[in-house]
Amino acid sequence: MKPIPFDPTADAAPIPFTRPHLERARDMKALGLAWHPHVGCFVWDPDQHIAAASPFPLRVYFILSLPRFMEIFGNTEAMTEKLVWVPTWHQARQMAARLGIGPEAVAGLWSAPPAPGDELLGLYGLIQAALAAGAAIRRSGSGV
Repeated sequence: MKPIPFDPTADAAPIPFTRPHLERARDMKALGLAWHPHVGCFVWDPDQHIAAASPFPLRVYFILSLPRFMEIFGNTEAMTEKLVWVPTWHQARQMAARLGIGPEAVAGLWSAPPAPGDELLGLYGLIQAALAAGAAIRRSGSGV
């Protein structure tokens, strides 16, 4: 069966990943956002390591079969090195909580309901700031 690619002019995007989402995800990775590849993760392949066309825009893939990704990359370490994890809203909320970002900080992001995709970008921004603060503490030598 021939795959039917996502058509942004006719299909409703399943997840609001845009270029700013992907760039912020790459920034979070650079700041040390840890993840372990598993089923249910969206990943971005900016350097085109995956030969198969993506069913989503901008070379975003969904890990439905971890063994398939292992065939491509060999191990999870190579996956985490070569791919960028793009957390969903739920995953971003979990990561924010793990980083000590409270619900009041999340609630304070907007005074009005955000546009589709903007809430996720805001969550990414909070995570990025927390990671950057942690990196600054580690660099200064005053971290735990």
